[in-house]
Amino acid sequence: MYTIVTGAAGFIGSNLVKALNARGVGDIIAVDNLTRGDKFRNLADCEIADYLDKKELVDMLAAGDLDGAVEAVLHQGACSDTMEQDGRYMMDNNYRYSLELLDFCLDQDVSFLYASSASVYGGGRVFRESREFEAPLNVYGYSKFLFDQVVRRRLAQTDFSAQVAGFRYFNVYGPRESHKGRMASVAFHFFNQYRAEGRVKLFEGCDGYGHGEQRRDFVFIDDVVGVNLHFLDSGASGIYNVGTGCAQSFNDVAVATVNACRAAAGQAPLSLAELQAAGAIEYIAFPEALKGKYQSYTEADVSLLREAGYEAPFATVEEGVARYVQERLKA
Repeated sequence: MYTIVTGAAGFIGSNLVKALNARGVGDIIAVDNLTRGDKFRNLADCEIADYLDKKELVDMLAAGDLDGAVEAVLHQGACSDTMEQDGRYMMDNNYRYSLELLDFCLDQDVSFLYASSASVYGGGRVFRESREFEAPLNVYGYSKFLFDQVVRRRLAQTDFSAQVAGFRYFNVYGPRESHKGRMASVAFHFFNQYRAEGRVKLFEGCDGYGHGEQRRDFVFIDDVVGVNLHFLDSGASGIYNVGTGCAQSFNDVAVATVNACRAAAGQAPLSLAELQAAGAIEYIAFPEALKGKYQSYTEADVSLLREAGYEAPFATVEEGVARYVQERLKA
């Protein structure tokens, strides 16, 4: 029996494949679009049974070629560019494709775990898995929101027994995201900036926040993987936030990144004020293109996640970034 991982050569997908391998799972069908061929590196140290392009997978499902041969689908494949303006492409790739996979899993009684996004909450201040708090700011967020609504309707039905679990990822960072370019995490960009220039650049204040004080729920990739594996084991269904439950500032990420680099060089840590004074942290104008489309604050309400039995602690920015920098320095 196969486990299908879509977006398998991407950031979260490849980390899931690696974690499944660590469990002894090798019968994995990796699905991804390798138009960006450099993404293959994320799978080079992983064991898979086969690779399929998205279209190949859809055709095989429609033809019944995988009927009775799949035990779980971990659907991470999506266009995650929040600045993408082509709504037709976004809806086809993120919404329609997800529907086809959901229909297959419900028909085959196969576990379906999929990536949603905290972007469904838009500019709100309450991040709880309930319709009244959801108001996406862009078509990416809308594509995720719309699929979540379908899942809610399906979960309200009682005529199927398959597991369906959606995960609203907050700001995920960690190894295997290098291919994402400008869409990679701020920790990734801060590391590269500091190594190249000896400084990191943050946005000036906006939405009532001071310079670098916009706050997000930054979640380390190992914790995201842990949540997925927990639900794969438990069989629980529902839609869940996946974040630490504790917002931290971009300044916190910058300080953690610089100090992790300094520690690797045998240097003592410095405070935010000391790093600002030394020119290691500076602020640039907030981009016009992001105004009105930017989440200046996110903080996951993880009550439902905990109620579903996930009890493991989440790494703080200081802990997760330190581990990430150690990995980056080995690259």
